[in-house]
Amino acid sequence: MLTTTPLTPPIVGDPPAPPSFHPNPREARAEPLPSHLVPDGRLITIEGLDGAGKSTLALGLHSALGERGVRVELLREPGGVALSERIRELVMDPAFVVDPRAEALLYAAARAQLVRERLRPSLDAGVLVLLDRFVDSSLAYQGGGRELGVESVRAVNLFATDSLAPDRTLLLRIAPADGRARQDMRASASDRLEREDDPFFERIAAAYDELARAEPERFRVIDADQPPTRVLADALFAIEDLL
Repeated sequence: MLTTTPLTPPIVGDPPAPPSFHPNPREARAEPLPSHLVPDGRLITIEGLDGAGKSTLALGLHSALGERGVRVELLREPGGVALSERIRELVMDPAFVVDPRAEALLYAAARAQLVRERLRPSLDAGVLVLLDRFVDSSLAYQGGGRELGVESVRAVNLFATDSLAPDRTLLLRIAPADGRARQDMRASASDRLEREDDPFFERIAAAYDELARAEPERFRVIDADQPPTRVLADALFAIEDLL
């Protein structure tokens, strides 16, 4: 967890592992992409529970990087292109009762279209892409929250994304109860997933912790309880080596 003092740069570290967590050595490091698939740009993803402040951070990073002269594009998931935005409407509509497997496949379908239509072209053109959610969201929400299993959901998404992986993932860490409290303060109505019960979000938080523990070279964990300006400063520090 990040610590902040006025005299030192922010410390970006791994989340403390739950006492019962024992990482699988086979999951300790993601397989490198084949050289012909490594994009020229940079993909930075932002992850976390609902209410963690991902959208606020994404907008702040987009503005700050643009002011530095970085070629940067901001996208969201599910969405970012017309077909994926239509799928977003379906998966978030509380009027539907969606089977967990169907939910996972819908997210993967939206992701596949986004990768093909926007992500690959932007990365190949040398653009730094900020993406509000990516595969880790499905691993945490459907793999952990829906209890479908992280590896099952990972396999579907490796196919959907053609094995595209982020260069850096910023995980905004917040207690599920605090994230829920922030959501309750919003004027907009809750979507289908936001209406789930507390155990659902506790499983998601635990899954995110495990993902970050398994790939410390990719994840940077940021304390989302801090003021937005401090979160932004910590995020900029966490991606400085990629700029």
